[in-house]
Amino acid sequence: MTVGFRIKQSWDRIDPALVEKFKSIPVANVGDCMWRMYAGSNALRPMHKDGVLAGPAYTVLTRPGDNLMLHKAIDTAQPGDVIVCDGGGDLTNSLFGELMLLQAMKRGIAGLVFNGAIRDRDAFLEHNFPTYAAGVSHRGPFKDGPGEIGFPISLYGMPVKPGDLILGDCDGVLCVPREEAETVLAAAQAKNDAEEQTMKEIADGSIDRAWVDKTLKDRGCEFID
Repeated sequence: MTVGFRIKQSWDRIDPALVEKFKSIPVANVGDCMWRMYAGSNALRPMHKDGVLAGPAYTVLTRPGDNLMLHKAIDTAQPGDVIVCDGGGDLTNSLFGELMLLQAMKRGIAGLVFNGAIRDRDAFLEHNFPTYAAGVSHRGPFKDGPGEIGFPISLYGMPVKPGDLILGDCDGVLCVPREEAETVLAAAQAKNDAEEQTMKEIADGSIDRAWVDKTLKDRGCEFID
């Protein structure tokens, strides 16, 4: 096995039933329940119009500006997988364009996340295919390698292991570790329920805002007439 140029061909994936349950919960609420860790940087911005991204991570590590391993990922990822690629954050050359996008859609891939650039941005908007990337560049990629598939990667400090849950909405993207997904789901559902109750209280005027003045007083804020 050659570190830096290798492909792992199998791993455990998050339960599809859990993936479905996460889809109805805002990314912000899920992230809050993980102490705002395991979150994608705000550099990873939506390149589609709207909608939810959810699925197990199919991890790719590639040399900046090279997409050979991404082509292999399109051919080998399972339907429902999310291709997550660490391209080193380099935005000089794009890693993914319209032709690859169409092939990924044909293969049933659920979405894309790139620590790198895409091109043909209009196609991503037109097809509204869930995609997060660090930028856009018209310059095409190289196709020489090296790279890796199926090993842990990190995107702007967000650790991702193969099979982890990748979740995204218009606010951004994050990773939920596969082994902790049930615990995070329970906490996120409870937080979501609490926020829905707060919205009802705002609407009917029964919301209690006393906590604001209490917090200011407890922290020593001085009120001056």
